Amino acid sequence: MLSRLGPVARSVWAKHDRDSDGWMPLWRHMEDGAAVAGFLWDEWLPASVRRVVAASLPGGAADGRALAVWLAGVHDIGKATPSFACQVEQLADVMRERGLEMRSRQALGPDRRLAPHGLAGQVLLGEWLEERHDWTGRQSGQFTVAVGGHHGVPPENGQIKALYEHEELLRTPGRSSAVWRQVQREFLDACAEQFGVGERLASWRGVKLPQPAQVLLTAVVIVADWIASNPELFPYFPEAASHSGGERLAAAWRGLDLPAPWEAEEPTGDAQDLFTSRFGLPQDAKVRPVQEAAVGLAREMAVPGLMVIEAPMGEGKTEAALAVAEVFAARSGAGGVFFALPTMATGNAMFPRLLQWIEQLPGIGRQSVHLAHSKAALNEDFAPLLARGGRVAAVDMDAADVPGPRQLGDPTRAAAAELVAHAWLRGRKRAMLASFVTGTVDQLLFAGLKSRHLALRHLAVAGKVVVIDEAHAYDAYMSVYLDRVLSWLGAYGVPVVVLSATLPAGRRRELLDAYVGTPTPAPAEADDDADEDAYPLLTAVAPGGAPVVRCPQPSARSTDVHVERLPDDAEVLADLLERELVGGGCVLVVRNTVRRVLETARVLRDRFGDDNVTVAHSCFVDVDRAAKDRDLLQRFGPPDKATGRPDSRHIVVASQVAEQSLDVDFDLLVSDLCPVDLLLQRMGRLHRHQRGEGQRERPERLRTARCWLTGMDWDTEVPTPVRGSVAVYGTHALLRSAAVLLPHLEGGPQRPVRLPADISALVQGAYGEAPVGPAKWEPAFQEARVRLEQHRSDQADRAAVFRLGDVGRPGQPLFGWVAAGVGDADDSRTGRAQVRDSRESLEVVVVQRRADGALVTLPWLAPDAKGRQRGGLELPQDQAPTSFAGRTAASCGLRLPLQFSYAQTMDQAIAELERLYVPAWQGKTSPWLSDQLILALDEECQTRLAGFAVRYSPLDGLEATRD
Repeated sequence: MLSRLGPVARSVWAKHDRDSDGWMPLWRHMEDGAAVAGFLWDEWLPASVRRVVAASLPGGAADGRALAVWLAGVHDIGKATPSFACQVEQLADVMRERGLEMRSRQALGPDRRLAPHGLAGQVLLGEWLEERHDWTGRQSGQFTVAVGGHHGVPPENGQIKALYEHEELLRTPGRSSAVWRQVQREFLDACAEQFGVGERLASWRGVKLPQPAQVLLTAVVIVADWIASNPELFPYFPEAASHSGGERLAAAWRGLDLPAPWEAEEPTGDAQDLFTSRFGLPQDAKVRPVQEAAVGLAREMAVPGLMVIEAPMGEGKTEAALAVAEVFAARSGAGGVFFALPTMATGNAMFPRLLQWIEQLPGIGRQSVHLAHSKAALNEDFAPLLARGGRVAAVDMDAADVPGPRQLGDPTRAAAAELVAHAWLRGRKRAMLASFVTGTVDQLLFAGLKSRHLALRHLAVAGKVVVIDEAHAYDAYMSVYLDRVLSWLGAYGVPVVVLSATLPAGRRRELLDAYVGTPTPAPAEADDDADEDAYPLLTAVAPGGAPVVRCPQPSARSTDVHVERLPDDAEVLADLLERELVGGGCVLVVRNTVRRVLETARVLRDRFGDDNVTVAHSCFVDVDRAAKDRDLLQRFGPPDKATGRPDSRHIVVASQVAEQSLDVDFDLLVSDLCPVDLLLQRMGRLHRHQRGEGQRERPERLRTARCWLTGMDWDTEVPTPVRGSVAVYGTHALLRSAAVLLPHLEGGPQRPVRLPADISALVQGAYGEAPVGPAKWEPAFQEARVRLEQHRSDQADRAAVFRLGDVGRPGQPLFGWVAAGVGDADDSRTGRAQVRDSRESLEVVVVQRRADGALVTLPWLAPDAKGRQRGGLELPQDQAPTSFAGRTAASCGLRLPLQFSYAQTMDQAIAELERLYVPAWQGKTSPWLSDQLILALDEECQTRLAGFAVRYSPLDGLEATRD
């Protein structure tokens, strides 16, 4: 026991509470940290993480556990230094009385900043290994960096050198120096003995610890330290002085009650059985060929790796990914799944589907789940799990029924699925550690961003199967981060499933190369018909292997879409729809900008009436946006689920929100021209479901799928896209899209776009290098290509500034791993801007100000699920609103449109919004509204902001026009 240390060492303190004057001796915190690390290894870390740590150690898993426990035990040895101990004078005086002389905090001055206790601990542990065990500095650094980096940032070489030049920060010079040195050695000798590594150090000396193992060990030390530092779990002295370490640990673990990782069981039986049991596939429904092939390929892979699934919209790629994840998890030891999606809206849509799948998994038991984006607490599916997750309980060390570690892992506790958003696994740095997570892709990209506590993000993904949806939606800037993250995931051996309607062949190869870490060889084809450009297409690669290609047959579902040009004139559009909707019908009009959505909607309402035109775009407050999505699904969703499909004509005018997540089905499509892969997504909303034999349940004129393309001046020698589309997508992508569609536009009824047969050819043509389109277009292509390459180069250069380095060679310490980084990174508007090439946007909470000056929630809000009124709730300004009123107001968050993202306008908008500052809402008194920018609309739902007239309605959302 470390409690048997001599009286001098026992006087060294580690923690102090100024309010209660309680304190924690270093020896006790060392024991607590090591004990927690042991429990984390035994009860919480997935097998895949333990394997990475143990792989290079001669004693395998036993060495891995011993190393994690030892590093967690010694992580705060840097507190046994004068630079740290001088901070609390009364505790320093006790140490001085024992012979550990030190100058006061003021006397040491600013030099103390050169010796943060993590760095000091790294140096002391390195000295001890070199002096007592004959290690070299190169050998020790790969182990000691876990101590140096346990506060989130591994030290840089310059910091280490500077500390060596100020030894007085480690040991007070003079007679006391020997006492300090003896105490430091006494601690480290005792830790080596107690934590079982004394006899292992000689065999570890020649180990070259891979950087992924160093990262995970650092993360384990961080987690163990955070838990052991929680006074609710590990009370401070003097109250806790009489209890043994075992009592403290058992009580603390019971109070924490972290759910164990998922232990996947490899599914047996054929794909039909699997999909029927997991997804409720009707007995008479056949599993899709893509789904069956994906599961078969996953089972064939000797080692789980990266699988890219390219298939048409509506082919069940999500279910295929989850089925593959189950196979991969069972074979790799992954303890969970992270499902990454492009937006909060798509994340919200996926979350209940993930929950339903988890609940069907065999022996799932109690599992931690999380929705990972900044507005997750407002999600109606996630909020109940937050309540179920409770809080971290204060410990009762005298309780008679404190369970031991084996009881905590008792499989009898896993009788039924119990999904919780665990209290400890909340917040921006811990949320991703939950076993099952749905979130925006930003959370994955953050793993490639040099930021504080990056090791925790790596621990979070290293123990999961990662699914990346809508892979075609990420631009060059985001791809710089995604590719680097994939290289680390490959180094960890993390199974990855990438989903896309289709990918350009070059981009597909970049993903494979990034994961493997080297250029991949030609695919190992399954048969003579295998072709990388076939469609649907499965491509898989294991670390160190060659890609394997499978070409499953498409399902029987197919649609011929006739495409035609339409002049960019809203009145012409209205004339067209008046002709086509004589017999009724449901039309989707997709515009590339919100401004064009609203302009089009005004014209169509004048022609067809307000009740027959619905608007959908991104500038609605969150609660209205969610209600809008539910309404669209109820009216235009699948035939077996939608109950309110209009009998007469109806037009939905939408922005890009219609491309993703919504399973909606329309009779006719009008779309602004956009990159062809996105246009194909839009076409996937056209005749998406069978409505009677030969689509006979659709209006007679609309039984043939037709898409009218607009947003272009088609009469110029080279078609000219409208300015808004160029601002969003760039000229090059739009012209290439027009070029590959030209044969279909000019071919009439004989050349429809055949879905899915034409999807791959269109995408490969649009994104390939081969010339497309008429020769007279070539000068325009050349000019646009130059601008595109300059833009991509600029994106890559800017993204690389804060991008994490590639995986270093084994044995290379993580010194400077996140040097020159961004500090903390989180899912805020500032954090997202670090991994997305988009202008920083302002987010506001929208409320209404009555004539009497009172602030209230928006009046039209519908009651919640419990029937509680949400509209018009008063938000008092002299005190914090009720939790319900605050949450209701926060659910009306809105991201202001692009006009407010330009520097001068943004600064002016912030200054004006900050005039409405309510002190009573700040801090912990009102967590829903604290630090939020409040946009107060008048009783007509209008206001002025930064030179713009702003109006909002639940029908049209927010519109801003220049005064």
